[in-house]
Amino acid sequence: MRRSARLPGFGLSLGVTLTWLSLIVLIPLAGLFLKSATIGVGQIYTTLSDPRVLSAFRVSFSAALVAAFINAIFGPIVAWSLVRYDFPGKRLVDGLVDIPFALPTAVAGITLTTLYADSGWLGQLLKPLGIEVAYTWKGIVAALVFIGLPFVVRTVQPVLEEIPSEVEEAAASMGANRWQTIRRVILPALYPAVLTGFTLAFARAVGEYGSVVFIAGNMPLKTEILPLVILTKLEQYQYGEATAVAAAMLVVSFAFLLLGNMMQSRLRRRKS
Repeated sequence: MRRSARLPGFGLSLGVTLTWLSLIVLIPLAGLFLKSATIGVGQIYTTLSDPRVLSAFRVSFSAALVAAFINAIFGPIVAWSLVRYDFPGKRLVDGLVDIPFALPTAVAGITLTTLYADSGWLGQLLKPLGIEVAYTWKGIVAALVFIGLPFVVRTVQPVLEEIPSEVEEAAASMGANRWQTIRRVILPALYPAVLTGFTLAFARAVGEYGSVVFIAGNMPLKTEILPLVILTKLEQYQYGEATAVAAAMLVVSFAFLLLGNMMQSRLRRRKS
């Protein structure tokens, strides 16, 4: 008698999954592309080739990439400190990591703007050094680093907890110094998790609006972000143009996410 390789209820579970995914994700995305198609290919090209839109693409994606790279460096350091060391206030620090999840993004934007303005606590210290953060591209990166850090920390932290400290002790007993242990033992196990956190932080940063709109200054061709361009077109009742920009933004973001997933799969295969 031939045994089935599928678990009981697989068909029902798969049907519910596909139905729910279609209602929540696929149908709205299909509507987005259908709405953008109503203005015609020529108008879509004109909209996307507008210098203001191209500049917003450059600002949003470049700032998101830089912020994700910064979080990919400092996020594992934060996770390492929380996992490997005990210190006073550890639970408080661990809870503070999740603040960007709970804090309204508009509040975060106003707070960062107040801190980094020329008269702010941090801004007045940076101004004599010739560093301006608020209402510049640097301010956008600072806001995106703030909202993206938890994605990297919370992705790397469970992986670090599964790596026993005995592994480091074994490497040290074989003559490896601290840097060699980190580079040859710890980092290879963390690469897939760091890449996942980087991808999540980047995806979150690309579409961020609330925490960025206040500190960016919103100067066209300089610090204007894509979500603001879309919102502006919606306010002007240019629904087709707004959905065209959103669809292009979605395609580029999906390409980055697909590339990240492919790299992650390759790292996992190499690790196995």
